[in-house]
Amino acid sequence: MKWSYTVARVSGIDIRIHATFALILALGAFQWGFPKGFAGESSFAGAVFGMGLMILLFGCVVLHELGHSLVAQRFGLTVREIVLLPIGGVARLEKNPEKPQHELLIALAGPLVNVAIAVLLFVAGGVALNFGLVEAQSLLTADGPPTLATLWGWLFLANVGLAVFNMIPAFPMDGGRVLRAALAMRLGFSRGTQIATAIGQAVAFAFGLFGVLSGNFLLVVVALFVFMGAGQERAEEQARTVLTTLRVGDAYNKHALVLSPGDHVSKVVDYILTSYQPDFAVVQGKTFLGVVTRDDVLKALATETIDLYVAGIMRREVLTVDARQGLDEVRRLMGEKGERIAAVNDGDAFLGLVSVEDIGEALVVSSFVQLRDKRRAAAEAEAS
Repeated sequence: MKWSYTVARVSGIDIRIHATFALILALGAFQWGFPKGFAGESSFAGAVFGMGLMILLFGCVVLHELGHSLVAQRFGLTVREIVLLPIGGVARLEKNPEKPQHELLIALAGPLVNVAIAVLLFVAGGVALNFGLVEAQSLLTADGPPTLATLWGWLFLANVGLAVFNMIPAFPMDGGRVLRAALAMRLGFSRGTQIATAIGQAVAFAFGLFGVLSGNFLLVVVALFVFMGAGQERAEEQARTVLTTLRVGDAYNKHALVLSPGDHVSKVVDYILTSYQPDFAVVQGKTFLGVVTRDDVLKALATETIDLYVAGIMRREVLTVDARQGLDEVRRLMGEKGERIAAVNDGDAFLGLVSVEDIGEALVVSSFVQLRDKRRAAAEAEAS
């Protein structure tokens, strides 16, 4: 993720902090350094306490995300990174688990970590009371001066809150994933996702409405995040369902214009101006050598005064996939590698190129075809 920086690495997982995380530190410093606003008396010690509290709080968030990540690794899934944002943490998996049981355990792992932390803090608080280190009243509130007891109260309530809030059955939160996994065990991932995301958006709408009526802007932001996340997950599952029925051999451009390494850039310009094709395979005989894209041509035109050969600007390192691979698998692979173009082979024979745009077109066309077939089947059933 852009504007994020690696601060640690655990079990091969990069822990990254987004630049906007500084806003949370500033908020903690302000709330505790100026407890009554700018008009009140400032406290350097309070500001330091506030920043330390936020760091510890987000340390618990990291442990929460590590709970998800380590269980995901246990099931053979690759975790790209954990990113800390002002609104919380995100563990980025390369793909969703394929088995509902795995998703259930992965989703439960995070809240269970917060429950474990809360239990440990509860035990520690009991020990402190027994030894007379703190008074019971000071542990019962998180609204107090910057003391060890206040720190305990904040962290205890925060972990309880994280566990409870994340288990609300609103996708894409943990509770929504638990709900989807439970539904998928009976109905399959596609239908389970439709129901879970619909419930998630309904819950998000209710949260947003309550936030507007109560003037709670933060709740409105969270509701918007949940609503959009649920919609995105539903769209992703619908795309996956359609694309798993197609192969790369169904989507690549079979009539694409190709180049030879001895062609000039001016020829590519003519192709770009007279066709809709933005990417061109460079071949010699039947051997695939590389790719030239519209961006490569524009860069060459902007920086060079001579008509270069295609061989001088083509990209030789190109992701290669097999024509028999599923489109969903290839789309995911292209996303992981950060590539928008892949070379399609049938064994050792080069067939052509497939792009992210080609996959998108295949998705749209196939979705319409499936919808048409469903309507036709429904009409025939009604007529009979």
